[in-house]
Amino acid sequence: MVATQRTSSSVVEEAQTDMTHTDSAQFIVPNFTDVVLLSIIVYAATYIPSVVEAAFLLSFALWNTYWFWSGLVGTGLWTINNAVGWVIHSALGVPYHSWRISHGRHHAATGHIARDEVFVPRSRDQLKYPKFDENKEDIEGLNVAKERQLELAEAIGDAPLFVLVNLLSQQLLGYPMYLIRNASGQKTYPKFTNHFNPDSVIFDKRHRNQIIASDVGIALLFAALGTWTHYRSFAEVATYYLVPYLWVNHWLVSITFLQHTDPFLPHYSNSLWTFPRGALATIDRNCLGFIGPVLLHGICETHVSHHISSKIPHYNAWKATDALKEFLGPHYQKRDDNFIAALYRTYRDCRFVDEGLEVVFFKNASGVAQMKGKFEGGSVSDSGVDMSADGKAKTN
Repeated sequence: MVATQRTSSSVVEEAQTDMTHTDSAQFIVPNFTDVVLLSIIVYAATYIPSVVEAAFLLSFALWNTYWFWSGLVGTGLWTINNAVGWVIHSALGVPYHSWRISHGRHHAATGHIARDEVFVPRSRDQLKYPKFDENKEDIEGLNVAKERQLELAEAIGDAPLFVLVNLLSQQLLGYPMYLIRNASGQKTYPKFTNHFNPDSVIFDKRHRNQIIASDVGIALLFAALGTWTHYRSFAEVATYYLVPYLWVNHWLVSITFLQHTDPFLPHYSNSLWTFPRGALATIDRNCLGFIGPVLLHGICETHVSHHISSKIPHYNAWKATDALKEFLGPHYQKRDDNFIAALYRTYRDCRFVDEGLEVVFFKNASGVAQMKGKFEGGSVSDSGVDMSADGKAKTN
C-alpha cells in the first residue's frame, strides 16, 4: 500500500482503533522502570562525596554525570505518566491538573496564531522590533534588501554570544516562567495569567477544585524541600534535587520548543486554521541517539502522531508514525540533525513573525524567512505540495 492510495479517513480510523487501546501493563512498566532507574542513580550519587573527597575534578565529573542522567530519566518519567500524575508531577514541580488542562488546550489549537498555548510566535510589534519598511522588505520576508537586513540584525541582535545567552535563559527559566507568568504563552491572555490561579483565563469553573489540588501538590513539595533543608542542608537539596530539576526543565523546554518551532513550520490565522493543519504543523526529531526512544519513550520521534491522536499510547506511537509517514509523504516533518545544534540554530533563525498574513513563517534577526504560504485555486498550501480531494499528493 502506498501513500497515494490511502485516504485521510483510513488514517483517522486506524488511529482510533487498535493504536488507541491502552495496555495497562505496557503503560505502567516504563513508569515503574523509570522510578527504579532514577532511584538507583540517586542512591549511587550518595557515594560520590565519600569516594572522591580529595579529587575535585573527578567529583565534578561524577556530579555532572548524575545531574545529566537524573535529569533525562526524570524527563522520561514526566512525559509518559498519567495514572499517578498528581504525585509524580508535583514531585517534579509541575501543577499536574493545571498543566494537563492547558496542554489539552494546546492540542485543540496547535498552530493557531491566536489560540495556541505555548511557544506562540511573537510579532514584530509585540517585541517592539523596528517597524516594517515596505520600501526595503516584503511582508513575507523573501526579498529583503541587504541594507535592511543589516539594520534589523543590529537592532534585534544576532551575535552568537547574544543568541547563546538568551537561549540559556530560556532553558533555565523558561518552564517556571511559563507556569508563573505565561512566558512564551498566548499573548492575547490578560496580564498575570498563570497556572496557579483557579480564576485564570486558561481554566473554567469546572476546573476549580483540580487547580486547587494542583496547588496543594506544589505546596507539599515546598514543605518537603523546606523540611529537607532544615534537617540536612540547602547544599544537599540543591545537589540532589534542584540541579536535576533544572535539567528536567531544560529537556522539557528543548523538546517542546523543537517540536513546534522551525523556519519551515507554518502558523495559521483564524480563517485558515483547521485541526489537521495544526496537528501537522509539528516536527518529529531524533533526540540524542538511543536516549529519545529509550529514556524519553519516543516523545521526540513520534510527536506528530501524538498530535494527530493524543489517545495513542507511547508504545503504539511508533506504529502510528510509520502509518503517517506512508500517508503524508512530503507533508510529514522530520529532522535528523543534531538535537543540541538544532536547538541553537532554531532559536537563532526563529525570532519573529509579521502580522497581516493568513499563514506566517518565522523570520530570523535579519527579517528573512525561509518559507511562504502558497495559494492555489483559492486555498492555501503551506508546503508547496497540494493535496487533492481524494487524498492523493500532487506536485506543482
